[in-house]
Amino acid sequence: MSNSSSITQFLLLAFTDTRKLQLLHFWLFLGIYLGALLGNGLIITTIAWDQHLHTPMYFFLLNLSLLDLGCISTKSMAISLWNTRAISYTGCAAQFLLFVFLAAVEYFILTIMAYDRYVAICKPLHYGTLLGSRACVHMAAAAWGTGFLYALLHTANTFSLPLCKGNVLDQFFCEIPQILKLSRSNTYLREVWLLVISFSVAFGCFVFIFFSYVQILRAVLRIPSEQGRHKAFSMCLPHLTVVSLFVSTVIFSHLKPLSFSSPSLDLVVSVLYSVVPPAVNPLIYSMRNKEIKDSVWRLMTGCFPKQ
Repeated sequence: MSNSSSITQFLLLAFTDTRKLQLLHFWLFLGIYLGALLGNGLIITTIAWDQHLHTPMYFFLLNLSLLDLGCISTKSMAISLWNTRAISYTGCAAQFLLFVFLAAVEYFILTIMAYDRYVAICKPLHYGTLLGSRACVHMAAAAWGTGFLYALLHTANTFSLPLCKGNVLDQFFCEIPQILKLSRSNTYLREVWLLVISFSVAFGCFVFIFFSYVQILRAVLRIPSEQGRHKAFSMCLPHLTVVSLFVSTVIFSHLKPLSFSSPSLDLVVSVLYSVVPPAVNPLIYSMRNKEIKDSVWRLMTGCFPKQ
């Protein structure tokens, strides 16, 4: 038996003992990370460089790209490279705090982006008033500040639990459900309290996004021209796709029936919601966005002029 005061490190058993497969994991994660770094870095640079993209929608997209970079950077590839599965207790707590913080802020920013799309389509004449530069900065600051307090609450509550079931995590990073599995059974009420708070915050944001899109759909269906409806749908589709991917994978990961749970399935789902979205979000937002494509092209031709 052990407790939290005697645990100095955790073992991440998601990484296989076979050296060749460890290296395969490393190169796979490295490829995804470099893709996320390139895509999000290009979006951040383009939005910061192009004055035409200094609008509320792209301001929040810049925040989202920063969060995606931070979120995927919290996953350690060195564990596979250096042939070790151990992470220190402090390192695990820091990774836990950063991941929850960045994931929470990303969800809040996605909620704000739903409001941005609602105002742009349903109240276009009030767009400049409701989403002025000061209002955007205040909303983004509120998202980051609330996310940090939320993550601090989660981290303090989780790592103050007495751990008596060893130090083995069946994951490739320090995840909430895996750490709660190591706690004693008499912490049930604290876990329920934590889940109630998390569910209330997440459900509140989900309801806001849902009703925003109900109003958007009603407004779009009233647009007389087919071209106008197509343009409105194109404005909302990338955001709706990112929200759907984020919410569906998180819900399935944390609320799936116990009969569906297995270490392999938990690992795959965790990769889907923590690693894949930061890599594919830049593609989702840029594939059907002509403004970003044109800005990226101007940036590239400006940086590498023809000789």
